[in-house]
Amino acid sequence: MSKTLIAAAAASLLLVGAASAQTAPAPAPAQDHAHAEHHAHPTIDSPIEALVNDPATKAVLEKHLPGMDKHPAYGQFKGMTLRQVAPYSQGAITDEKIAAIDADLKALPEA
Repeated sequence: MSKTLIAAAAASLLLVGAASAQTAPAPAPAQDHAHAEHHAHPTIDSPIEALVNDPATKAVLEKHLPGMDKHPAYGQFKGMTLRQVAPYSQGAITDEKIAAIDADLKALPEA
């Protein structure tokens, strides 16, 4: 996919809401099978798609960047992080917004 296409998709997305991406961390292996398995939520450095696919982190995205996963260009930017999409967001994704999302993600209880 060309950088121009990505930039156009990201810019149009950000008119509606925002975005994020990178690889989601793998769940930690269960240490004790007698207890429910716990795993870490995706982080601010995870791909937008990983954030959207986790109900707790999706709620954080919806709070700060509503409707991101409904954008027509979602398929083109879902593999990017919020930081990667920010330069194409026409100011919709700021460092302050990323910091607020990051703080909310870090405050989530372990899954």
